[in-house]
Amino acid sequence: MNWLPIAILAVPLLGALAALAGRNGPGSARVLRWHSLAVSAVTFVLTVLLAATFDHGDAARMQFVTDLPWIPGLAIHFHLGVDGISLPLVVLTSLLTLLCFVYLAGTGSPRPRALVFALLLLEVGMLGTFLALDLLLFFVFFEVVLIPMYFVIAIWGGQGRRAAAVKFILYTLLGSVILLLGLLLVWAQTGTLDMVALARTPGAGMTRAAQVLAFVAIGLGLAVKTPMWPLHTWLPDAHTEAPTVGSVLLAGVLLKMGTYGFARIAIPILPEGAAAVAPWLGAFAVVGIIYGALACLAQRDLKRMIAYSSVGHMGFVLLGFATLTPVGINAALFGNIAHGLITGLLFFLAGAIKDRYGTADMPSMGGGMLTRIPRLGALLTFACIASLGIPGLAGFWGEMLALLGAFTPGPGLPRPLYLVFMALGGIGAVLTAAYFLIMLSRTTHGPTTALATSAPDSADTATLPVAGASAETVAFAGVSSPVQGSASTSSDPPLIGTVEAGPGAVAPPSSPGTAVPPDPAASAPGWDVGEGSGAGSADSGGLPEAGGSMPDVRGFELAAWVPLIALIVLLGLWPKALLLLTTPAVQAILGTP
Repeated sequence: MNWLPIAILAVPLLGALAALAGRNGPGSARVLRWHSLAVSAVTFVLTVLLAATFDHGDAARMQFVTDLPWIPGLAIHFHLGVDGISLPLVVLTSLLTLLCFVYLAGTGSPRPRALVFALLLLEVGMLGTFLALDLLLFFVFFEVVLIPMYFVIAIWGGQGRRAAAVKFILYTLLGSVILLLGLLLVWAQTGTLDMVALARTPGAGMTRAAQVLAFVAIGLGLAVKTPMWPLHTWLPDAHTEAPTVGSVLLAGVLLKMGTYGFARIAIPILPEGAAAVAPWLGAFAVVGIIYGALACLAQRDLKRMIAYSSVGHMGFVLLGFATLTPVGINAALFGNIAHGLITGLLFFLAGAIKDRYGTADMPSMGGGMLTRIPRLGALLTFACIASLGIPGLAGFWGEMLALLGAFTPGPGLPRPLYLVFMALGGIGAVLTAAYFLIMLSRTTHGPTTALATSAPDSADTATLPVAGASAETVAFAGVSSPVQGSASTSSDPPLIGTVEAGPGAVAPPSSPGTAVPPDPAASAPGWDVGEGSGAGSADSGGLPEAGGSMPDVRGFELAAWVPLIALIVLLGLWPKALLLLTTPAVQAILGTP
């Protein structure tokens, strides 16, 4: 038994239980902040230790294997391990979770204890999915993430959070049922759930028809989580309404759980099914690339545009898998990591922008971000350039290699059809550049214009109640100001006027209310604040400062974003760092030298 994979799962699980069991009182919020940072940091250090002690010269072999009987009567094992495919995703998961807690330490959240519990439990499920080597254990971890993510969206999301959370859970549960049926079919045909043994003798004991049926079932279940067009419709709503940390983990890790399943289960275990279905997978992938780009061109909401961009980027990942070549599958695995880093950064930036402007509606924000908040505007420009696939940044390699793989698909696949896929993918790449450049021209460039006076469309902006409004307390940030949550309904007492939180803030000119005296608690240092009981956004910091000026990038934001920026540049300039890990494992999957 190897202790490291178990420790990687045990630390966040025990940390989640400890956070839930904690007591409220003086100083409890400060303790909770350091607790969440410490637990996520220890987990990240353990994954870095895993990567440092991994035998990079034998990346195709499963290492750090733990195989314990779990349900002996059904021959189900608690079987964990990593290879060159799963190791980068394990490190990415722990890194993004840590950076989410760093960001939360600065912005804050209502009901922080529950949020810490949900995020740490989510981390357990994500890490377990990438470590599991038993089909049923994989499915259990695959499902564990659904409940905490549902509550992250439903409790800490925007105004439409409940509908978005229900849509998320219904789609993903339906996909999970289909996935389970496919896994059970593999078990019934082969008599084992051991993913290593199944990959060692691919397709053994299964007819071609059974493999095709199993691949379709497993592929559909994974495609919902990816998400693949036309099973993507839950994603824009979930991203739009989720708090910033929820969007970061959803885009950065949860989508990768679906594509990881193709590399770990569907393709290596069901080779004949993969060869039969690959052209269809490629067709849906390129439709998703074009559709995602066109949908982005039509969006007004910044977060929703980034969500639709994920549909297109994950289409390139699926196209790489559909080629069934070492180049294409390497492209898919590289694209997974690049998308996690870049889109995670984009959602961090979108959350910060929404906090400052009070809206994510791009026309309402107006232009001139580079004049008003130049550092934040510059970082948004960098992230968009990375996402559209400029050479020298991480986003380039996944897309370029996917198109190269489509140029010469695997044996038995129709090359003329894949050349069409390559051409359509190239058009999608051009459209990707178009919608990002149009977005930048609307928001970062041009003259600075006044913000729209309409109320923000999401609870991501904290507002001070002026008269008769129910209030809750932000307990997870370095300030303690009453915040009007998004859980209010038509039965709540009406507001005479609202102002953006900040020392000495006054009602905006469009508000019928009068000026509000400064709240002495708004600038009180420390975290010793009781938990609020109401729902609301987890993004309550970054508010406009006194006098209407907007804060530019803050220290805690840089701490959360700089690691992602550094890795985007590093992998863009040195892709070999990742390809050396994935290539031997991909060659083992396909049986190629």
